[in-house]
Amino acid sequence: MVDSDFRDDAWSAERTAAAEAIRTWLAENEIEFDEERPGVLSFALPGEKKLQTPVRVDAGPHALGVHAFVCRNPDENHAVVHRWLLEKNMRLYAVAFALDEHGDIYLDARLPLSMTTPAELDTLLGTVLSTADESFNTLLELGFATSIRKEWEWRTSRGESTANLEAFRGWLEG
Repeated sequence: MVDSDFRDDAWSAERTAAAEAIRTWLAENEIEFDEERPGVLSFALPGEKKLQTPVRVDAGPHALGVHAFVCRNPDENHAVVHRWLLEKNMRLYAVAFALDEHGDIYLDARLPLSMTTPAELDTLLGTVLSTADESFNTLLELGFATSIRKEWEWRTSRGESTANLEAFRGWLEG
């Protein structure tokens, strides 16, 4: 595929190679994707606690950007949630939690184009997936406890299934 939107400069070969590395990684991992424009790909990584993590990668002029949606803006306890995110950032490899203009929570990363290989993408996107998946229930508990408790009470009072709330059973029944 020729990336005609890329300028004809010293970076275009690296951008083209980075975009191809992303496509290769996605194909090898049997992940469907949309390519909005050359070098901008969107896909979902399958998880366990967080069933899907939507991801967008952008092969820019100088770096590969990775942007993964983790959770919407918390309903409550913003200071506690933000502190937890910052403390978690200290222990992460190559990615960091970030907030968008709406307060929604993302994982964000930058990778030099020259390092954008299927092997490095495997490490980077593996970190994105494991971090989003491992953090999801904690973020829900910290930022949406009131809503979760109301949903639990509503479902149990009506005999409805609480299957998707099982991760929170311990503190909900306590």
